[in-house]
Amino acid sequence: MSKNPTQAPLAEVEHIKARSRHLRGTLVESLADPLTGAIAPADTQLIKFHGSYQQDDRDIREERRQQKLEPDYSFMIRTRLPGGVCTPKQWLDLDGLARTLANGTLRLTTRQAFQFHGVLKGDLKPTIAGINATLLDTLAACGDVNRNVMCNPNPVDSRAHVVVQEWTKRLSEHLLPRTRAYYEIWLDEEKVAGLEEEPIYGSTYLPRKFKAAVVVPPLNDVDVFSQDLGFIAILEAGELVGFNVTVGGGMGATHGDNATFPRLADVIGFVPPERMLEVAENVVKVQRDFGDRTNRKHARLKYTIEDRGITWFVAELEQRLGFKLEPARPFAFDHNGDRFGWLQGHDGKWNLTLFIESGRVADRGEQRHLTGLREIAKVLKGDFRLTPNQNLVIAGIAPEDRPAIEALVEAHGLAGFQRASPLRRNALACVALPTCALAMAEAERYLPDFVSLLESRMAAHGLDKDNLHLRITGCPNGCARPYLAEVALVGKAPGRYNLFLGGDQKGQRLNRLYRENIDEKGILEALEPLFAAYAKERQPGEGFGDFTVRAGHVAAPRA
Repeated sequence: MSKNPTQAPLAEVEHIKARSRHLRGTLVESLADPLTGAIAPADTQLIKFHGSYQQDDRDIREERRQQKLEPDYSFMIRTRLPGGVCTPKQWLDLDGLARTLANGTLRLTTRQAFQFHGVLKGDLKPTIAGINATLLDTLAACGDVNRNVMCNPNPVDSRAHVVVQEWTKRLSEHLLPRTRAYYEIWLDEEKVAGLEEEPIYGSTYLPRKFKAAVVVPPLNDVDVFSQDLGFIAILEAGELVGFNVTVGGGMGATHGDNATFPRLADVIGFVPPERMLEVAENVVKVQRDFGDRTNRKHARLKYTIEDRGITWFVAELEQRLGFKLEPARPFAFDHNGDRFGWLQGHDGKWNLTLFIESGRVADRGEQRHLTGLREIAKVLKGDFRLTPNQNLVIAGIAPEDRPAIEALVEAHGLAGFQRASPLRRNALACVALPTCALAMAEAERYLPDFVSLLESRMAAHGLDKDNLHLRITGCPNGCARPYLAEVALVGKAPGRYNLFLGGDQKGQRLNRLYRENIDEKGILEALEPLFAAYAKERQPGEGFGDFTVRAGHVAAPRA
């Protein structure tokens, strides 16, 4: 129960969770109902904890309404995949599920997980069971719990990255819900007799979703300061000595509501590795007990910290821990993008980072990405690593196997990283329309065309070889971390966006609203003079976002 002093009534979701019998609700009855492709309204909240969202195709919603048909319901299913690492066998199994029970595509998310789209209600259970048969699962991939834990998908730089990846897995497992509901509903395990307990989450779980990440400088591809909880690995002489702890990041906001906003996390101290899980658990418990359960728009950890102050938060955390955090140790990031192409690792094996536009793995024309990666998985002796930027690393390739992998990459149109502009390679987009219920504008479907427009304008100013971090989301909730981008479009209405400028290329500065509620023409007209000025006035090595701040086009961040 929250210790929030407000007397406002609890949000309805809190009552749903309280009545759910630890996330069971009436999901079994909903799945068995043959009269609708949907599940009961309360169950649409509970199924999130099991890794799925109910959706419908908004492109044909009105057509079906006129035909007196219910919406074209389907479900998105998301995996839990700590650090984004999966085996070739798991890839092949997931590929098979995508082709037989979903819409024939796999989507790589900005949290290093897989999403299946277009799964019908009758196929939910076999799909989730099929995922579990691969030794993966979907538990806690969504919902008011800690979600997929991110980590640098880096098999290249040092053996310490392997150690950090192992801590990422431990963190993910430690923060899982303990209810057996998932196993009863989807895997037909025997029902639990007697009372269950959730030692970390309690009977109503968290007030809102919770996101955690682990990162190894100098790469900040996980955008650690956007996370509720972060662990920045500190290496000395190539060995992991501990983590700096960050708390209170978050990207979500609501249009027209100044009480909601993106926030960068605070660095609050350092802990040795053996205290990582204890610290994480107690950060979650502080949010469990003090987070706002009356207003879901104000329910993330960032608002708990904003309302009560970081000093209060650290004191409460340390009181629960029974020890003080050590002072944070020095660290530095140099960028938050991916490193495309071939890189040889410390172990002598090769690793290939592929560009996957918007993370959508599909067969489209000459780009037979789904087929190509299936063929690669059949011969790969290493593993696959999903990046936080929706791309894919084929990792652990022995030198003698490299020619065969290269041939498959070329044959299936997977070598786009060689031809795509830096702008296109680094752009991110959320799914948005037609399936996301929150989307106000296009994102994934609009990204390729908008990038082409920007490429043309940048080339006119001699900027076609320059990197520029662009992110597009269909709404202000921030799933593609738009508020850290140098240029971001945040959906406001069909064909209209808020334009944000001024993030950096390290994931350490929020951007600012530059123009509100403008269409494509207005966006290009706003950016054109800025590109011209940047081309003429930039300093050596200065990124576009840094330039817009230095030149006063957007306000400098608050101290």
